[in-house]
Amino acid sequence: MNFDHFKINLLQPTESEAFFNLIDRNRARLEDFFAGTVAKTLTLEDTKAYCLEIEERIQNKTYMPYMIIDLTTNLFVGLVDVKNIDWNVPKAELGFFIDAEYQGQGITTKAATLVIEHIIAEFKFIKLLCRASSRNNGSIAVILKSGFELEGVIRNDYRTTKGEIVDLNYYGRVF
Repeated sequence: MNFDHFKINLLQPTESEAFFNLIDRNRARLEDFFAGTVAKTLTLEDTKAYCLEIEERIQNKTYMPYMIIDLTTNLFVGLVDVKNIDWNVPKAELGFFIDAEYQGQGITTKAATLVIEHIIAEFKFIKLLCRASSRNNGSIAVILKSGFELEGVIRNDYRTTKGEIVDLNYYGRVF
């Protein structure tokens, strides 16, 4: 999948260093709401092991991390991941983030839209959902521009890595 000067590909095990570098550049921004990913990518060696785990999850269709790559620099600049997949429905949760240097340019919205179109066509999901802190205005903007609607606010739903209990907005989109 391509748009502007970006491409989107599933993460490959050989790309562990690029993945580590993306997380490391944004670690402080990601630690609260991508806590699992941040914890499993503390070092390059940790990241290599995590990428092997991810490869197995991709093969089992339980997790699909789509990397956003800047074709002018060949750097990973973001992620749109498909997680919490329930093949019984079928439905999944979408998560995303963009490198701090690239935020506010519409890249995440374009990438999320392409990933949504792809996974709907390829996997026939009938529902997608997103969760976001009610204070995360950037993510909420991407979610709404991607066609999701607020389904509700779950109070005291998530503990950040700093220990704070926060409310999460739940957004859904039916296909």
